[in-house]
Amino acid sequence: MTDIRPFRALRYDPARVDVSEVLAPVYDVVAPEDRARLWDAHPYAAVKLELTRDAADEATTDYADVAERLAAWEAQGVLRRDAEPALYVLRQRFEAPDGRRLARLGFFASLRLEPYRNRVVRPHERTLAGPKADRLKILRATGTNLSSVFVLYEDRDRKLEAVLETALASGEGLTATDTAGVVNELAVLRDPGAIEEMRRFLAPRPVVIADGHHRYETALGFHESDGRPGSGRLLAYFANAYAEGTLLLPIHRLVREAAPPSAEAWAALETAGWTARTAPSGAPEEMQGILDAELGPLADRIAFAADDGGGTLRIFSKPAGGELPVRAIHREVLGGVFGLDDAAVREGAVAFPKSTRQVARDLANGRGTVALYLNPLSADDVFRVTEAGETLPQKSTYFAPKLPTGLLFRPLEADAEA
Repeated sequence: MTDIRPFRALRYDPARVDVSEVLAPVYDVVAPEDRARLWDAHPYAAVKLELTRDAADEATTDYADVAERLAAWEAQGVLRRDAEPALYVLRQRFEAPDGRRLARLGFFASLRLEPYRNRVVRPHERTLAGPKADRLKILRATGTNLSSVFVLYEDRDRKLEAVLETALASGEGLTATDTAGVVNELAVLRDPGAIEEMRRFLAPRPVVIADGHHRYETALGFHESDGRPGSGRLLAYFANAYAEGTLLLPIHRLVREAAPPSAEAWAALETAGWTARTAPSGAPEEMQGILDAELGPLADRIAFAADDGGGTLRIFSKPAGGELPVRAIHREVLGGVFGLDDAAVREGAVAFPKSTRQVARDLANGRGTVALYLNPLSADDVFRVTEAGETLPQKSTYFAPKLPTGLLFRPLEADAEA
């Protein structure tokens, strides 16, 4: 049973801090070169609760300074705990890569942790050991969920939408624009009847982790080993996978060190049934438009575009035949062309920058040898795979926009159940 509860959030006091000025990107999308800039942007920047200023310090820190900072900000009144438990409704207004103006509607709740074997909370990808070790250190030091896991639920008829919209219209909340230009409207939902309606709706429905697998597994392991009060739940954001504003983008691949394939190696794909053509590449800020025009029309096929930095994209496609494109690309391209098996990918042979522009920028700066650009999966793809008890290849999906860090935090003791 999916079990959600209201909780007493720890939040910035808008009378003391302009929340727009302190929001930070979630920790795993902050590029190393951006850390210092985000740290120095504001004395109470939320990034100071998530990351070291210098990426090189991450391996040796125990995050004791973060625990001290968190306590000091609360003692100073910069952060305040809400007096009563609540759910927190969030509407995010943003521009999609294709220029559409969209709004994603969801809410934050305290979610009871469930082992994956119970099939209540379902993963869609495997995780890496390194990020979990780092997140365990910060959870152990602070006793606080500093950023939210993002989960999807299935509501094709949008039954919860009216409840969430009513909360947003109540007037109790704030509006803050994050570093990505997303307008975040946060409202407090305390109405017991509405909360119970949401709990009943979600109880029989499994949820799928869209983002935050490492944080979820870290919290579960921490609870099983530590067992402190409140550790059996964690901060989660819920969004309807089938709402228009729940935008699923691809996560592209950047091969880090393997040499660019020869013309013969690429030709072998054509022999194996792939269709190939070329198109001009472009500057990082132009790449999304190029992909929309060249790769987007191939959404019903297994397709990718390869860029070795030479100014030309190689575009390959073949009939899907019921297979998920990302699986075929891992097997036939990363494996067959580059010789990289799953273990090599997990050990860092491939990077997963979080935007088209970042991939192109990293390629231009020599952080990789070949970029592989993909089309996105669909919500049906994700639910079909997880319903079957399977996972997707590493970093197959990117639900946009990301949730900023700093809208609210959840101390472990913030709700009644341990």
